[in-house]
Amino acid sequence: MKTRSLVSIDDLNTEEITKILKLAAEFEKNPVQDILNGKVVATLFFEPSTRTRLSFESAVSKLGGKVIGFTDASSTSVSKGETLNDTIRTVNNYADMIVMRHPIEGSARYASEIATVPVINAGDGANQHPTQTLLDLYSILKTQGSLDQLNICMVGDLKYGRTVHSLLMAMSRWRTSFNFVAPDELKMPDEYKLYLDNLGLEYHETADLASVIDNADIIYMTRVQRERFSDPMEYEKVKNAYVLYDHMLSGTKSGMRILHPLPRVNEINPDVDANDKAYYFEQALNGVYTRQAIICTLLGLK
Repeated sequence: MKTRSLVSIDDLNTEEITKILKLAAEFEKNPVQDILNGKVVATLFFEPSTRTRLSFESAVSKLGGKVIGFTDASSTSVSKGETLNDTIRTVNNYADMIVMRHPIEGSARYASEIATVPVINAGDGANQHPTQTLLDLYSILKTQGSLDQLNICMVGDLKYGRTVHSLLMAMSRWRTSFNFVAPDELKMPDEYKLYLDNLGLEYHETADLASVIDNADIIYMTRVQRERFSDPMEYEKVKNAYVLYDHMLSGTKSGMRILHPLPRVNEINPDVDANDKAYYFEQALNGVYTRQAIICTLLGLK
């Protein structure tokens, strides 16, 4: 690996990604092992989390390790004015690895430069969420049988959605075509479109989900994130821009699957849950196996 930490999906080359996905498949077959006996993983969540935090803790526990950390920065010395530098340098003394979620972009990279143990970015603002990307890749590979020659339809908050940014960067390593479905206020940032242009990869932008849904191999739904809006009125304008209903799936490919990083609010109607194409809860389970693979890889145990 290029670094001992995982801050961006670009910290891994394609071969390393492929190895992690293969290792995740091994852990899916045998998730309970004693590989992390004696190891301590610190989970520092400066922002709320359910799936990411719990799947990391489940991954560590199933492999025999211990978890320390916090889920609310207000209950820590941060509330007293402690700097991120001091928090990381202190926790670095207590753990063999740090998993961190923070609202400020670049915070995870900063932490990785301070720490002497591996740091895993569990989401830094609207920037990146590489472990979510790896579990997304594992989910796509499991359902499609390949990561090559796929059409990925990304829907909703493409401006602030760190999961779609990371997934775009990862899937651009293969011959992927994209459809970006978003209102003008939440369109995919130009820097990512320029990245695809430079690679010669095809993408289309539209505000009309119905016009592209039938061509998709993967529909990647996202939540419009209230916490990324400084103006509540702007959030209210776009919060229900796209809602996926079961009847909308009638003309889609038989092998198409719907992914969502969760939590969902209104963007996937519950009537979709019973459809075989709904895969978001299985996707969340895949996070345990993928994060087991990431942890063991970074610690040099696999």
